[in-house]
Amino acid sequence: MAHKAPFKTTFEATEVIRPIFTGGAVSLENGARVLATTLGEDAVLTDIKTGKHITTVEGDGELISTLTLTPSGSHLIICSRSLSMRIFSLKKSGDSIEVQLIRTLKPHATPVVVLAVDRTSTLLATGGTDGSIKVWDINGGYVTHTFRGPSVLVSALHFFELAAGSTKDLRTDTSKETKKRRKSRGADDDVEEDSLSTARFRLASGSQDGKVRIWDLHKRSVVANLDSHVSDVQGLDYSPTQNTLVTASRDKTIRWWDTRSWKIRKVIPCFELVEAVGFIGEGQLTYTAGSNGCLRLWATDTGREITKEQAPKPETEAFLRAVYRPELPFVICVQVDHTLSLFKVPSENHDLSQISAPEPVRRISGTHDDIIDLRYLLPDHSAMALATNSEDIRIVSVTEPKPGSQTLVSSEYFGQDIALLKGHNDIIISLDVDWSGYWVATGAKDNTAKLWRVDPSNNSYVCWTTFPGHAESVTAVALPRSRPAEGSKASTDPLNHPPAFLITGSSDQTIKRWEIPREPQQGTKTAIRAVYTRKAHDKDINAIDINSPSRLFASTSQDKTVKIWSVEEGEVQGILRGHRRGVWSVSFAPPNTPVLQGEQGSVAGKGVILTGSGDKTLKLWNLTDYSCLRTFEGHSNSVLKVVWLKIAPNEERGKKPVLCASAGGDGLVKVWDVNNGENECTLDNHEDRVWALAIHPDTNMIVSGSGDSTVTFWKDTSSETQIASNEATLKRIEQEQELENYEYVGAYREAITMALQLNHPRKLQNLFERVVNSKAPDVGSFSGLRAVDEVLASLSDEQLFLLLLRLRDWNTNARTAPMAQRILWTLVKSYPASRFSNLSVKGAHGQKSLKEVLNTLKVYTERHYKRMEELVEESYLVEYTLQEMDSLAPSLTNMRLVENGEMDVVMTS
Repeated sequence: MAHKAPFKTTFEATEVIRPIFTGGAVSLENGARVLATTLGEDAVLTDIKTGKHITTVEGDGELISTLTLTPSGSHLIICSRSLSMRIFSLKKSGDSIEVQLIRTLKPHATPVVVLAVDRTSTLLATGGTDGSIKVWDINGGYVTHTFRGPSVLVSALHFFELAAGSTKDLRTDTSKETKKRRKSRGADDDVEEDSLSTARFRLASGSQDGKVRIWDLHKRSVVANLDSHVSDVQGLDYSPTQNTLVTASRDKTIRWWDTRSWKIRKVIPCFELVEAVGFIGEGQLTYTAGSNGCLRLWATDTGREITKEQAPKPETEAFLRAVYRPELPFVICVQVDHTLSLFKVPSENHDLSQISAPEPVRRISGTHDDIIDLRYLLPDHSAMALATNSEDIRIVSVTEPKPGSQTLVSSEYFGQDIALLKGHNDIIISLDVDWSGYWVATGAKDNTAKLWRVDPSNNSYVCWTTFPGHAESVTAVALPRSRPAEGSKASTDPLNHPPAFLITGSSDQTIKRWEIPREPQQGTKTAIRAVYTRKAHDKDINAIDINSPSRLFASTSQDKTVKIWSVEEGEVQGILRGHRRGVWSVSFAPPNTPVLQGEQGSVAGKGVILTGSGDKTLKLWNLTDYSCLRTFEGHSNSVLKVVWLKIAPNEERGKKPVLCASAGGDGLVKVWDVNNGENECTLDNHEDRVWALAIHPDTNMIVSGSGDSTVTFWKDTSSETQIASNEATLKRIEQEQELENYEYVGAYREAITMALQLNHPRKLQNLFERVVNSKAPDVGSFSGLRAVDEVLASLSDEQLFLLLLRLRDWNTNARTAPMAQRILWTLVKSYPASRFSNLSVKGAHGQKSLKEVLNTLKVYTERHYKRMEELVEESYLVEYTLQEMDSLAPSLTNMRLVENGEMDVVMTS
């Protein structure tokens, strides 16, 4: 007989695109693998090669002021506004890293805003807002140097060693100093060499007042004051081959200094706020990054800019800092919008006469901000478009690179940034994709809609057409869903055949239909006119959806209504009324939807539509008479998005329900059975409202985007769950039969082990009672049978805790208490007390529940023993009474029994 568990809809979060950087410090170790970034109060470690999240280091409750990784990647140092500095050791094992806090210090009386580590990863410099600088031994955790300058914020620090040729003048002073320190004739000859090597160590510091100071770690004093800048010094670097120190400031200049004389070699105006500077390779090139958002390269010896002139980027793309060391193959520039741009470093053999403007070879989005909308792209659904509360659409890869697999998007890891669709002048708030996945429509707060052509194979992401005409924000866009006729050019070559039309809706309460031109728009002079414009609603329009045949479309509004329109004429076909708040989302049923059961009867699947509203409900509507078929209740906040899941094939429809999904302001995604209105499952992985949902048409994967900047990918695990459930049911039946067999033949050892595994308290109780009350107990056994003693002495932590739970329950009953006490005594004799106190219990309240169980056992055991003591005391009284009665009664030896005629017995002496 087959035992099948009922079908259950389940989803599991398999991938999450999460924020890694929200502004602040960024650091990278020499191996160019581990990237440390600031995420509010926490620090995030990411594998920059694979994009995998390694670990999150929780903060101390205050925002992080700065952080850094040692060049070797052995330590992570984090400073926060709580004035603490925490040093973590990083131990790499394969692809994972174990992070361990080794010490917490209070380095300054004011927050630390800048850190620097020397090339050996042993010395750490901290700069505070009070102008003081301290040098620490990272392994020892103690201060080696303290430098005090003016009470001005330290804005830059850099360790370096002077080139050997630069220290000839130091040899005499060092030799004299070394001789003074020798305490005996037998002093080592290596002392002088050690002194010479430490004499080269320098620490350069830049301050907010524009001053640069060079500190000698050997003499513990300032050896040079470089007074030239007039604003914050943001960058410092040293080149031993060039004997040059370069400094950059927000006074829009960079300066090269001769480290032998500490005099200025060159001063070059940059005409931008310079936020970072450094040498590339052997120092022949100098790079700068600043407020123009451009990486610029300069010839160190001449001070000439060798990159071609670059136009300033938008403010959101301005650079705030840059990370580079000679060991790294790229420069990481941090933008205002929290994007990390990676630029390839030009080789030393490159023609340095003129270099084209560097373009980032890769972008890493630190955070996607609020995910307002999202859609799958391309025929193989290997990419996704994200509307992220910005003027651009971000395109990311949503496939894992696999050997031998071919996708339209080539990426190194899941979630990698592929491209940006730039063109809108304000935040994009609506998004749609056509049937092919090559054409993307967007609507923005700049009152325009745009159509984009996405061609990743040619790295082409262009705006095809702009649709102006709305008086307010374009809040909804929709492209036709119908696939062109089989064999037509539009079907075989969709990349060169845009969709036929576009429907847009706006906060100006109108809808417009636009014919899409067959050729890309050239310039802004060729204005496009709408085919028709209709005053659609009394309030803002929130969403538009087109049905599969592309004959009808629906519009939703804050006026609580949904209107059904004909695509061709733009005339209202019907109005859906019933929601008590504004309607946020609408979705026509897929073309292969079977007959559905509503509260009023069955209805054809093609003639239904789903809506979600601010009244916390979803509604299913009949398009024949525009009546409400069913209302779905369960969200505790507004329903912001509704979608239909993949319809099961005909052969599976008997066991798989027709499903839809909804996203709410409560941060939850709910999956519903359309036929009975029941909530099949709730998906919870977001901390803010979920604005966007998308469904993979092949795998049925749900993708949810939230205001917490995360995108979660939910895999449909219903089939796997069904198979696992059937296997578990069958296995349990077999084990229960096995338990019956063990019990029948009296194999108590195996039976008790099986009863513990299956968690059968009644069976377990019967087995223990039979063991405890056995008429022929084994000699020396605690429980009554040695085999049972051995079982009880070899329990796992989970089994032991489960047995203690059962003993707690049995011990509260006077009938089963003797058995429970006997088994408890066996456990106490079998294990040391530390085993019970250190028992590993799963769950957040595991130790608390363990304490409660042991306490309950103790209380009832004391109660049982107290009752026994009272019984013993009462038995003494009975015994005493009987003894006294014996002394008062006459001796029975001289008495005999006589029966009279009335059958009475008389005692006579």
